[in-house]
Amino acid sequence: MYNPSDGRSPISPSFTQNPFDKYKTARENSLPDGIGGIGTGSWPDRLSGRKKAGERRRIARILVGAFFAGLVFWFFIAPLNWTGGQSTGQLYTPPPVTEGKAAHDSGSPPSVVDRPAAPIERPLAPKVPIEVIEDPSERVQLGNERATFVMLIRNLELKEALKSMKQIEDRFNHRYHYPWTFLNDVPFTEEFIRETSKRASGKTEYGLIPEEHWSVPKHIDQEKMQREMKKMQENKVIYGGSLSYRHMCRFNSGFFFRQPLLDQYEWYWRVEPGIGFYCDVDYDPFAFLRTSGKKYGFTITLPEYKSTIPTLWTETLKFMKEHPDYLHSNSSLQYLLTDGDQGKTLDANPEYNGCHFWSNFEIGSLSIWRDPNYVEYFQHLDQAGGFFYERWGDAPVHSIAAALFLGTHEIHHFADMGYMHVPWSRCPQPKEFHMHAKCVCPFDLKDSFDLNGWSCQPRWWKIAGKEYGT
Repeated sequence: MYNPSDGRSPISPSFTQNPFDKYKTARENSLPDGIGGIGTGSWPDRLSGRKKAGERRRIARILVGAFFAGLVFWFFIAPLNWTGGQSTGQLYTPPPVTEGKAAHDSGSPPSVVDRPAAPIERPLAPKVPIEVIEDPSERVQLGNERATFVMLIRNLELKEALKSMKQIEDRFNHRYHYPWTFLNDVPFTEEFIRETSKRASGKTEYGLIPEEHWSVPKHIDQEKMQREMKKMQENKVIYGGSLSYRHMCRFNSGFFFRQPLLDQYEWYWRVEPGIGFYCDVDYDPFAFLRTSGKKYGFTITLPEYKSTIPTLWTETLKFMKEHPDYLHSNSSLQYLLTDGDQGKTLDANPEYNGCHFWSNFEIGSLSIWRDPNYVEYFQHLDQAGGFFYERWGDAPVHSIAAALFLGTHEIHHFADMGYMHVPWSRCPQPKEFHMHAKCVCPFDLKDSFDLNGWSCQPRWWKIAGKEYGT
């Protein structure tokens, strides 16, 4: 309980001696005795008339001195300040400011005019500077490749799109200024265009997907499609009841590379909204792929849900038996096969293990998908109807095609890149990568998906060798 006699303050957080109490004690001890510490009781001569008169005369002298000092300042000192140091009785008027150029750069000397009778009224400077919006089309690309970032995105995903752009720009593109290409099945809003344009270091382009690339084709039995979608939804197949997800998978499988905006490019980097990108990239991945003879790059590989692709491999085998010459002589077929079918050829009808490159991150050559062999493969799958009767994803479609139509040496694992797309994340294993690329991964290295039992990375390492980066 607080005791007033112990000298401690009840309002101090630590309940220690109150510094104001200490100051009060010292003040009272240093002044003469008297009322309130003023000391009036010990100096009786301060009450004499002579002393009072002396104080009044001293005050009067001070007031008179102040009056004369004011007159001197008004007539002799102040004019010097008005004229920039010259006692001419004239006012300094600043020169007119040239638009877009500072006043001190205008090159003309100060002008002097007669002092006006009335004070000069000068406009106040604006409190907020005028914002100049740079035209993205005028931004200069520093990278040397015909390449672009591609983002298939909805207007309502703007916040997640900006998050992804921020990370890619900060970690890589602020050095190269590659452009961004945004695609949507409905027109982009003014807000989306304005905000994404401000975040990009390169130019931005916005494409509207034609209806024939984002609709159910005429050869699909829509009643059958609805029955199968309902059945998959009841069986809790991921995105089993979603038609828009099917449109997205079909578009990425067979149409994204046909958009007119992409005709000018040879390379693309697919970016999804809401990703994590954990390491600096201080080289140009597009240039690296081109100069090293590679065409496709990935970060994470894992098996697909078998319930979404019951007949995809069957249709692939059917197509490849019709076109055996489409299989590359140094293909990555064994990466696709189960352990029991390792070493088999396509003629033996091997079983697909479901492994695929996670296509939400892809850096690759558009020539892969523009190739007539791939276009023919996609058309075969599209006619089979599995994009709608089942729920074929673009990831296994792209991966199967890349593994069969490309040589193993043309596919690259970007092991030096840290990446996250819900629910999986991976980060470079060698610790020196983290120092060099300034990696900041929000998990322990042992928890990187490459080391997860669900990952297909060991299968890829087995046929392609273990790569740690460029």
